[in-house]
Amino acid sequence: MFTEVLPPAAPQAAADTGADASEPTITRRPGDGRAGGEPGAGRARARRPGAGRAHAARVREARGPRRFTLAPYLYVLPAVALLVVWTYAPLVQTVELSFVDWNLIPTQPKTPVGFENYATVLTLPELHQALWNTVLYILAFLVLSVALPVVFALISRRVAGRAKTIYQALIFVPFLVTPVATSAIWRWLFAPEGGTIPVVARTLFGVEMGNVLREPGSSMIAVIVIVGWQMLGFGVLVVAAGLSGISPDYAHAAGVDGASERQVTWRITLPLLSPSLVFLSLMTILLSAQWTFPIIDLVTQGGPSGSSTNIYHLLYEFAFRNFDAGVSAAAGTLFFIAFGLVALVFVELSERLSFHDN
Repeated sequence: MFTEVLPPAAPQAAADTGADASEPTITRRPGDGRAGGEPGAGRARARRPGAGRAHAARVREARGPRRFTLAPYLYVLPAVALLVVWTYAPLVQTVELSFVDWNLIPTQPKTPVGFENYATVLTLPELHQALWNTVLYILAFLVLSVALPVVFALISRRVAGRAKTIYQALIFVPFLVTPVATSAIWRWLFAPEGGTIPVVARTLFGVEMGNVLREPGSSMIAVIVIVGWQMLGFGVLVVAAGLSGISPDYAHAAGVDGASERQVTWRITLPLLSPSLVFLSLMTILLSAQWTFPIIDLVTQGGPSGSSTNIYHLLYEFAFRNFDAGVSAAAGTLFFIAFGLVALVFVELSERLSFHDN
């Protein structure tokens, strides 16, 4: 086999290019290229020691020192400023108020009381009722805002054409209605005299419902129905987005192997939908108290006897009805820490509970 020897560069050429005249000779053999020889055989047989580092040094020297650029920070500055003004500053002020006794009157002094407000919160009988109601709300909304949207989203896959758009719009529209308008609508529907729901129950089933919004056994159920009706559209939207990201090839391949539609749903669709369901469950746990607060305040006022209240409404009553800002701030701080820990645990478990096709 013949060997092609490349002669070293001439001294004058080396001087012109700045290269070292003593650079070693590079040899190649016929057929060394990738087209006809062994893979990767076209690479140089010998390289100058330290050539890569020298080249990198020359590139850095040509570019010069890295300059500090302010423009990227200016783009995020408005968002950071809004977070500081509307989120972080009130949070710090809440923690400060939790250690003082103050009645929200600007001319009245703030008396430091240490951890007395926290001790008061932990011994309040209303707190236990509000916490228990909050847990019941969360469990109910996990069904209405997570499980039920899966059923509606799977049904929507069977609807085609314009009917599918109308079907999804009818489900999502309640989510766009403001809490004030929602409260007015449902107060009219539940009105004991002339309300649509009591009239239908009396006419068709012979049942006298009474004042549903003012009875201890039914006021919480009414709040759950109202908020669940309003938040159903949000859950269906999240689940539908998750379903759109699942490739139909999985179901087709399973059908070829003889899997039934029920098996495809339980063994393929729902596991691949788990990231969306975990996200929706986390949002439900963290935001259910916030979702129910306006409905409770506008429809039942937390009553009767605190049977429909929750922790958010309890904080509101402490601060703006009892004018005890310190106790309200202490309770808010404790709930903030508790929900933060729940969020951290849930985020940590999300990767274990979620199934990904990759």
